[in-house]
This record gives sequence, C-alpha cells and structure tokens, in this order.
Amino acid sequence: MIKISWALLDVHVDEWVGEDVDSGAAAFEAKVGSVVGASGMKAEAVRHWREAFLTPAVEALRVQGAGALERGESWSTAAGPLLVHLSPSAQEGP
Repeated sequence: MIKISWALLDVHVDEWVGEDVDSGAAAFEAKVGSVVGASGMKAEAVRHWREAFLTPAVEALRVQGAGALERGESWSTAAGPLLVHLSPSAQEGP
C-alpha cells in the first residue's frame, strides 16, 4: 500500500491510499483538477495552472516518486502552490 497526500494553497488538503503510483497519480490529478476547475478562475487561467503546476507535479510523482518508492523511500515535491508527498503506507490489519 502507498499513500499520496497533497495540499493546495493550504485550503484543500486530501490524500489517496492504494496499491500503485499510476492509480494514485490519476486520482491526485483528477481531484486537484476538479478543485481548480471549480475555483471560479477563467478557463485560460485554469489551463495555465494545470500546465504550470499540476502536470509537472503529476509527471514528477509518476517518475521520481515511483523511483523513490521502489527504493523504500518517501518522496515530496512542490509546484507553485501545490505540495505533494508520497510514502509507503502500512497496510491495515484484518
């Protein structure tokens, strides 16, 4: 099990727990994208935000984060107002 946690402008904090980085990255991208899309920003600003902050964070999570996880390490990054943390998560008991 792995855990991905993130904070957006200290306003929206969320996490995802699951089996693999690709699924977690997809959930992270969808959830943060939804929050940003519903923020009231103009479409051009939302597109810029995605390109400048969200896409680089997702790509780093899939590559650098996955590499750290394979080594048994936690990993973090920041992209503008977005903070992301990936860690091995202790599997819950029965």
